[in-house]
Amino acid sequence: MRTNSKACITLTLALPFVLPACAPEQDCTDVCGTMITLTTAGVDAIVPAFTGSSNGYAIGDQMFLKLAEIGPDLEPIGDAGFIPELAERWSFEDPRTIVFYLDPRAAWHDAVPVTAEDVVFTFDVYRDTLVNAVPRDNLEPIASVTARDDHTVVFTFEEEYTAQFYDATHHMRILPAHLLDTVPRAELRSHPFTRAPIGNGPYRFASWTTGESVELVADPEFFLGTPGIGRLIWQIVGDLQAAVERMLAGDADFLDFLGTPENAERVRAAPNLEVATFPASFYYYIAFNFDDPDRPGQPHPLFSDPVVRRAITMAVDREAINAAVFGEYGEVPPGPISRGLWIWDDERSPLPYDTTEAKRLLASRGWEDRDGDGVLDSDAGAMQFELTSRSSSSSSRAAAVILQEQLRRVGIEVTFTDLEFLTWQTRGQAGRFDATFGAWIQDPDPSGLLQTWASSGGSNWGGYRNPRFDELIAQAIAAREREVARDLWDRAMETIQNDAPAIWMMTLQQAAAVSSRFENVAIRPDQWSAYLWTWRVRRGEMIERDMIGAR
Repeated sequence: MRTNSKACITLTLALPFVLPACAPEQDCTDVCGTMITLTTAGVDAIVPAFTGSSNGYAIGDQMFLKLAEIGPDLEPIGDAGFIPELAERWSFEDPRTIVFYLDPRAAWHDAVPVTAEDVVFTFDVYRDTLVNAVPRDNLEPIASVTARDDHTVVFTFEEEYTAQFYDATHHMRILPAHLLDTVPRAELRSHPFTRAPIGNGPYRFASWTTGESVELVADPEFFLGTPGIGRLIWQIVGDLQAAVERMLAGDADFLDFLGTPENAERVRAAPNLEVATFPASFYYYIAFNFDDPDRPGQPHPLFSDPVVRRAITMAVDREAINAAVFGEYGEVPPGPISRGLWIWDDERSPLPYDTTEAKRLLASRGWEDRDGDGVLDSDAGAMQFELTSRSSSSSSRAAAVILQEQLRRVGIEVTFTDLEFLTWQTRGQAGRFDATFGAWIQDPDPSGLLQTWASSGGSNWGGYRNPRFDELIAQAIAAREREVARDLWDRAMETIQNDAPAIWMMTLQQAAAVSSRFENVAIRPDQWSAYLWTWRVRRGEMIERDMIGAR
């Protein structure tokens, strides 16, 4: 039987200013400073069960805890590197059973104790198809979650496999059963709780103005220690350059994405800021819609053909786009993966840039310039489509402009449409697009590909379906040995790359801007805010907004 108990960890990430991160000790009473984070993306939800956005998770993770958190080395195999949160310890009773023992000090922000019933309730909510939580597919291997007593909860799995502990802990932030168990599941997403949640984490909800800002305040009674910063404010700024200028002016404290090497150099030269670089946990993609958005149930006239999808991909010079948009920070991913995943392989190559082969493939499918207007035609019509993107993503916009010109040279006409974030998301979820330019943030374990590219994935907006790919993912997840799993993931990546359901555009070494007035700063690559509650303002670095409120 293996056990684990609470311990303070020291982070050793490759950042120039990372300091050891344990529960902070500070001579503060009411307020220990204010931190303003700028973001160019919207916030769809702040209760983690209902969000699909990076901001939603970053904010929600300050209010809602997991049973245990993955450690800074992001090792999803086994349990040795995990850090206790709501569970103070755990044990494997047999290869298919994990028992978690809840910390008796853990409580909701309304002072009600966290119990095993909350964990059972949360599992039922996440698995409910009426709720359709983003990680629902990742919980399929869990056969049951039951309460042995008020502080003991038992996870039973269908089979033994390498990432059991990860699946039991990483996907679910625990919800309060005493506040939500009487709410019909179909109404949970729109319930008032989602606009003013009561959590169990280091920060309490304060306010949310849609499209503008979210504010949290430190919970001085947090059972793992007093948070180091009194208030956290996320402010939505529509333009990246405007956000950079605010950082340089000292009007904000954190910006997780600088976008260009030029911005990183400007921040690096600023006396009030630091630059943190780390492997991004996300990748950019252009997803093809397999279904005709104008004729529901009918195949898309262009993208239902894998040969056409491969040809379009090979007509895009992604290396040039990366160099133009991200400079030395960008690279072309060899599939739907970021460098932060353990299955990344430098030996795996993306589909090559080859316009000659792209034109040959298109001609083999009957696509030729029949009327001499420079655009390819076939019996299905002209080779033209709309590409949608988030107006908040200047990187996507810059890449799309280059891509338009590259495809025009081979006879493909692309209309680029910028959409406000929530509109882009709504259209994507409803399948109302030809092709869409987005970015997926990935969990440390590749099982998250179930959500985005498996046939049943809730975030598989384009409708990619290949039973062989699904089978390889299922086998990789179920593998009991790491090397067996690695081989299966490699074969899955080869399969999806050949199918080309999307153009895997860019991944990068991410650069973030952080105010130098903070200490104990630690950034985990997959989620920059994972250890945010341990950051604190340096003594003597309090500024006006810390005293009288954010500007």
